[in-house]
Amino acid sequence: MTQTLIELSELGFAWPGQPELLDIPAFTLSKGETLFLKGPSGSGKTTLLGLLGGVQKPGRGRIRLLDQELSALPASARDRFRVDHIGYIFQQFNLLPFLSVQENIELPCHFSATRAKRAAQRFGSVQDACKALLNHLGLSQSELLQRKAGELSIGQQQRVAAARALIGQPELVIADEPTSALDADTREAFIKLLFSECRSAGSSLLFVSHDQSLAGLFDRNVSLAELNRASRVTEI
Repeated sequence: MTQTLIELSELGFAWPGQPELLDIPAFTLSKGETLFLKGPSGSGKTTLLGLLGGVQKPGRGRIRLLDQELSALPASARDRFRVDHIGYIFQQFNLLPFLSVQENIELPCHFSATRAKRAAQRFGSVQDACKALLNHLGLSQSELLQRKAGELSIGQQQRVAAARALIGQPELVIADEPTSALDADTREAFIKLLFSECRSAGSSLLFVSHDQSLAGLFDRNVSLAELNRASRVTEI
């Protein structure tokens, strides 16, 4: 039986003094599912991702992640819950350029004892998890680990960002336009590597992009403009 990882119901959100930006009657993501969410610029996708991670609280409705009602938690508990259970791959990757590749990948394990324990259980140690994830994602050069993140190519940064999101087997991986700087062949190859590692880790993948050509690679694809009754965006 398929289990639900995320469940939204009658979700509403508005910025102060603004009309409602999000009005989502219902949305679910299953455990282990890969989902493509088409989110054009201005559609509220960044706000939705912030709500899913507990960065913002909805004005109404509920967000349940792993059967936890996020809005019921105080801010500090939402922060802990996010780092324990969610990995992010950002559009600009958001690596710390003055840290090494290894230090960047291991960051979530410094903030989450849960993810550090999972990484050690699966690979033997956090350090070995870092090396294994890089290898799985197509970066097997051992000397890369000690290079500063700011010295990497775009493709290398992308894989390091993915390894950082995946370390410690978070139940949910959120990828926000992570392939926008890559050519078509490289995009598809990266997504297939990401799928493989998410399956190995047992992670669900919520992949947000405006590039509809990628949608067919996923278990399911959804348009945010169709989910969101408050949408004022006309999709092309």
